[in-house]
Amino acid sequence: MPPLSDVIVVAALIGMLVVAFGHPRGRVEAAVGVVCAGVTVATGLLSLHDARVALDQLAPVVAFLVTILVVADVCARAGLFVAAAERVGRWSGGSAAWLFTGVFVLAAVVTATLSLDATVVLLTPVVLAAAAARSVPDEPGTFACLRMANSASLLLPVSNLTNLLALPHVDLTFTGFAARTAPVLVVVLLVEYVGLRLLFRDRLPRSRAAVVTRPVPVPAFPVVVVVLMLAGFAAVSPFGGEPWWVSLVAALVLAVWGHRRGLARPIHLVHAMHPGFAIWVLALGIVVAGLAQGFLGDAVRDLAPTSTGLPALIGTAVLATVLANVLTNLSATLLLVPIIAPLGTTAVLAALIGLNIGSGLTWTGSLANLLWRRTLRRHATASGSVPASAAFHRVSLTLTPVSVLAAVVVLWAVS
Repeated sequence: MPPLSDVIVVAALIGMLVVAFGHPRGRVEAAVGVVCAGVTVATGLLSLHDARVALDQLAPVVAFLVTILVVADVCARAGLFVAAAERVGRWSGGSAAWLFTGVFVLAAVVTATLSLDATVVLLTPVVLAAAAARSVPDEPGTFACLRMANSASLLLPVSNLTNLLALPHVDLTFTGFAARTAPVLVVVLLVEYVGLRLLFRDRLPRSRAAVVTRPVPVPAFPVVVVVLMLAGFAAVSPFGGEPWWVSLVAALVLAVWGHRRGLARPIHLVHAMHPGFAIWVLALGIVVAGLAQGFLGDAVRDLAPTSTGLPALIGTAVLATVLANVLTNLSATLLLVPIIAPLGTTAVLAALIGLNIGSGLTWTGSLANLLWRRTLRRHATASGSVPASAAFHRVSLTLTPVSVLAAVVVLWAVS
């Protein structure tokens, strides 16, 4: 039986995850996180020094999180997502299948550049509206958003917090990371696209609907800022620069621009930062650091592969997938990546395949899954847009194992 201190820390983690899934007010989220972090330190599993080390490691990631959320929020307020979806709709020519294809690509681009949260929270409602305007089923497009939020987040270090947490453990620059993951992502996108087309073939009518919409202008300034931000990530990486340095500049520029245009007041920007969630993430780092010192850390070390051959890489991805769906991918990353890191970059990337793509297996694998469901509930139409768990798992259990396996094979082949 695990010592009492381990049991207490596991209970603290469960409490934090329950709160995250419930998504209460930010102050509640933050308060629970602080209490659970304090309890973890009080057990003695983690010293104050180790807690500070955990916070120091997480601080740059959280700084990126709050700044990129501001960037995405101002882009949404400026109408960037609406304009992009309108152009996808026009390109589709009224075809449900082509609309799905456009949404699939758009969701992948948004995830890679503005992170998965932007896809599930900001793009999904726009996709719902686009489907309703064309009288076509919304399920294919909304599921494309969900699948891309997890699967397309493998490309860039900034596409997912898991990547940022793993970045110090790989010997890669920003562009080097993208170069290693790009071939993997191409195959994953192919698997996901073909799989979704087959699963929703009955929901993609062949007939074209005549749709007339008013052109929506693309806000040029936010597009330029986002492009420059991505270039900035690549530029500072070889010199040891942190991504949050660049996203902070982009957030400040867009915040000033949005305020001057009456798009966002300071209170809107504060809400966009989700400060309660940021504190929760910092607290989570302390709790998981405590777990790593206890029996769970020992168990993961015993199960972790010790080589980088194809069977071992598959084992790493499977272990990461299981941990992600039990602990959520953010907790699993904090626990698993430091254990896998001594095996080298390829092993860490295999873990990220499980932590990113594999987290789409169940509702609890990624907070993005639950945010997507909550977004659909908030914007549900009269015809109904919220999938049942059976529908969700029909897609996830069909596509996720294939995508994970295909990704690992390609990673092994190009390494």
